[in-house]
Amino acid sequence: MATAKKAKKPAAKKPAKKAAPKKAAPKKAAAKKPAAKKPAKKAAPKKAAKKPAKKAAAKKPAAKRKPNPAFMKPMTPSGVLAAVVGALAQPRTEITKKIWDYIKKNKLQDAINRRMINADEKLKAIFGGKGQVSMFEMTKLVNKHLK
Repeated sequence: MATAKKAKKPAAKKPAKKAAPKKAAPKKAAAKKPAAKKPAKKAAPKKAAKKPAKKAAAKKPAAKRKPNPAFMKPMTPSGVLAAVVGALAQPRTEITKKIWDYIKKNKLQDAINRRMINADEKLKAIFGGKGQVSMFEMTKLVNKHLK
């Protein structure tokens, strides 16, 4: 058993001796491209380890966030918009959800460019006569029909 312990001690010393020459080797080979890549790889995991900590800190304030009361204020839709979403006063968020339900139910979203909405007769009246509107432009056009 004593020999096994002796074998372990020199083995532990040998990697320590090898580690010292490795540190010296990158200094000599700093001009070589492979040696330059090794320190970069070691630095990248350290940065990646720090990023999740920042994300965790960013998530905490998001949990405390309250909805904007302006979005929750009931709005009365115009007669043209009421044909799609109903005549009751509703928050903007609910009106937008109902418009999307109508678009998906009638398959009005463009098959190739999913950002575009192909208007049927009811939506053309809301969109100001346009046959196709982007989803971002849609909210702007719908707001004109809310009071």
